[in-house]
Amino acid sequence: MIDTPADAPLLHDSDADSHRSSLDSYDSSDAVDESALVSPGIFIWVLTFCAGVSGLLFGYDTGVISSTLVSIGSDLSSRSLTTLDKSLITSATSLFALIASPLTGVLADSWGRKKVILLADILFVVGALWQAWSGTVWGMIVGRSIVGLAVGSASFVVPLYISELSPSPFRGRLVTVASLFITGGQVVSYIIGWLFSTHPHGWRWMVGLGAAPATIQFLILEFMPETPRWLVKANQKDRAKQVLLRVYGGGDEIKQMVDAVLRRVEKEIMEEEEAAGERSNPELPKTGWRGRMAKVNDGFAQVVAVGGNRRALIIACMLQGFQQLCGFNSLMYFSATIFALVGFQSPTLTSLSIALTNFAFTLVAFHSIDRIGRRRILLYSVPIMVIGLGLCSVAFNFVDIPTHESSVATRGIDNAGTRAWPLIILIAMIVYVAGYAIGMGNVPWQQSELFPLSVRSIGSGLATATNWGSNFLVGLTFLPMMDLFTPMGTFAVYTGVCIACWFTVWRIYPETCGLSLEEVGGLLRDGWGVEESVRKAGERMRERR
Repeated sequence: MIDTPADAPLLHDSDADSHRSSLDSYDSSDAVDESALVSPGIFIWVLTFCAGVSGLLFGYDTGVISSTLVSIGSDLSSRSLTTLDKSLITSATSLFALIASPLTGVLADSWGRKKVILLADILFVVGALWQAWSGTVWGMIVGRSIVGLAVGSASFVVPLYISELSPSPFRGRLVTVASLFITGGQVVSYIIGWLFSTHPHGWRWMVGLGAAPATIQFLILEFMPETPRWLVKANQKDRAKQVLLRVYGGGDEIKQMVDAVLRRVEKEIMEEEEAAGERSNPELPKTGWRGRMAKVNDGFAQVVAVGGNRRALIIACMLQGFQQLCGFNSLMYFSATIFALVGFQSPTLTSLSIALTNFAFTLVAFHSIDRIGRRRILLYSVPIMVIGLGLCSVAFNFVDIPTHESSVATRGIDNAGTRAWPLIILIAMIVYVAGYAIGMGNVPWQQSELFPLSVRSIGSGLATATNWGSNFLVGLTFLPMMDLFTPMGTFAVYTGVCIACWFTVWRIYPETCGLSLEEVGGLLRDGWGVEESVRKAGERMRERR
């Protein structure tokens, strides 16, 4: 079969009228109910884990910097790192992830989801090796920037890839596997950091080892299929059907379900193409790069101009922004620095408790997200984050923070009174991370389910860019805020962000658990859909019981 670009028409004019009439006779109420599926098949599990390797790299590269910053010493530019150096090295990854997210959102529509994952792997390898061989601060910043391009691409496309492959009853759980890989990567990064922290120039091994998983995934990508929804959009229906049959399994009932899913996707694409035809300007080119750019511009316009798309974008950007502005990645980037400041003698090993907590409670989210629902799990878990951050803010008021970095390395916790408050800080951070991992660490990455297929890549890319823009802001400002506002004031600010997050979720975020990707679009078409979605979610839960 000859590949067809994703922006080519789904049907040629000669076929369009007859095919449209057959799709018009299709009623979504006649579709086979996907809730009849008992569990994900082996094929979708294999694909999810293969794609999740990018999440492992994402987590490793964001987590390893914590150990790296306290291990570099004077290896870069023959001097100790300043606060500005640390902030630039850390925030460079977020800045270039911000740049990559919307760009790869466009590429994922033209090239396909799989090829963007391949591009991310190449960037991961180049960035890891560049860091390992760096001899200057600016060389390290360049290496972290290349990794940022990879992280920005992977963090957007992997949840999208898994979401478009997953049956709706298990979509939340399978997308959460990507988050599980991220937290697992952070655990691995802290263990590697601890093992190499006492070795001369051990930080070079810490950053360089990130090339290994990327190389492995690059080799297995050849055996991974493209998502069926992108294949349908690229006029490759037969290949899409083959992928769906492998995802859903065999049997006559399953074949009917696959046919129903394909008809539903085709109908959505045809409606989008008809709407695009009504919007089209006959003077604009239809083919070549100018035609592609015109289509991209139309996509960006439709994300903003169409009410349902705009509401989806607001919700996705809101969740991604709050995920970072609550300060979580300040712990990932600077936890070892924080624990050194408050007096722990093995800050890298102490930081491992944060990563392990994140991993363990991501498992709780994996178990719960399709049972409790996205909205409810956020409304339950964000108050836990508020408690942890509030306690952390109070505890910092009773800890003597050294004013000179040179005194940090030799400082220890030397009496019972002094020892209690650092331990309370550690416990408070663990409580906060537990609440974060259950909800905010996972739910925002369900973002692709909010958007219709026509703007799914662009919308998800913009939402991911919001994540990395907020991440960049937190990474750049955390240490200066600690100096300016004190740790107590800094964590109080993050507490206020979490409170604002809870009220925003309660007001505008509908429950999408159990809905197909095509049904979610209908939920947001005429409003936020909160009351309707909560009512339907309650009905689905009563049916399951």
